[in-house]
Amino acid sequence: MLKGKKIVLGITGSIAAYKSCLIIRQLIKAGAEVQVVITPAGKECITPITLSALTQKPVVSDFFAQRDGTWHSHVALGLWADAMLIAPCTASTLGKMANGIADNMLITTYLSMKAPVFIAPAMDLDMYQHPTTQQNLEQLRSFGNHIIEPQSGFLASGLEGKGRMEEPERIVEVLSSSLSTHDLSLKDKRILITAGPTHEKIDPVRFIGNYSSGKMGFALAEECARRGADVTLIAGPVSCQLSDDVKNHIHRIDIESCEEMYQAATQEFPQQDAAILCAAVADFRPAHIAEQKIKREQGTDNNQPSDVLTLQLIATHDIAAALGNMKQEHQRLVGFALETNDEETHARQKLEKKNLDFIVLNSLNNKGTCFQSDNNQITIISRNAEKPFNKKSKALVAQDIINELESIL
Repeated sequence: MLKGKKIVLGITGSIAAYKSCLIIRQLIKAGAEVQVVITPAGKECITPITLSALTQKPVVSDFFAQRDGTWHSHVALGLWADAMLIAPCTASTLGKMANGIADNMLITTYLSMKAPVFIAPAMDLDMYQHPTTQQNLEQLRSFGNHIIEPQSGFLASGLEGKGRMEEPERIVEVLSSSLSTHDLSLKDKRILITAGPTHEKIDPVRFIGNYSSGKMGFALAEECARRGADVTLIAGPVSCQLSDDVKNHIHRIDIESCEEMYQAATQEFPQQDAAILCAAVADFRPAHIAEQKIKREQGTDNNQPSDVLTLQLIATHDIAAALGNMKQEHQRLVGFALETNDEETHARQKLEKKNLDFIVLNSLNNKGTCFQSDNNQITIISRNAEKPFNKKSKALVAQDIINELESIL
């Protein structure tokens, strides 16, 4: 993980600079050694003495330490570090990095860096969406840098949208996962993963769906890829994006409906060593899809008042059962169960009925987990065992699940 790793933390002039203290605390708690390099604007947002107290190291800001000829070597920092993390990174610093404008210590350190570089942008939504910023981000990606995407939420300007720096815990997780030396325990294994919801059309503008964000499935796909697996990810309509360090090792198939996911999954599964069915697939779909938007006054039955709409629903494909019937002796199949009552009983019934090797139970009764959340709390249930886990981030939950899968592959 991060124990013994040397991290250069670059801090720029963003209001999110206060979060850098939380990043430092988590890095040091994980056993890393942290050297802060801060821009002049960054010092207006957070004081070097605060950062120095947390890192137990002097903060590097200027090229020259004193007026006696001593100076800070950006070249030495580039050779010393195992990774460089710039968090927060402003639009100004992004532009300088993309174009090699070396007018401060942070940029010269970046240009001298031999280790991987991770960038966590932070800015207002209009600045983030501007074509110049997006062009700079793409340029930095093309150089091999890792972009930790900002999140949508309430911004310092009072507006709401994408541009808020990713949370410190998640930033440290990305850094830790990327720097971990995996033993490639899944090398030459082929893993199929489904993720996200499905949308079942009612008419051209409406659908039946659910609140699934796809975060758990994407975390599983990334964890498998980091362990060397050849991953196929079948994703429903989600906003999730794969991390830069693994996206080229994951074959992503985007679908919308259960029918499309069923066709993709049954086509891909015969070539796989294992499948993890994490998607929240709709159990029912409308029997008929209206060709035009259904109007409020239209109704569906002449015998009903115009403010009542009746939909006839029919069952969708049971993807888990279909793959369970197809499963060969060498293949492994993992399912998910989201329950609200009699949770273990229902999960065990699904385990047997679908011919699964184990099932991951999560519950809506655990607040702050499941849909839309970055956290989850699971119990892994097999035919002969039951393993409960504490609440943790979905990235760490993915590690627990893949560890269990490895034990039976």
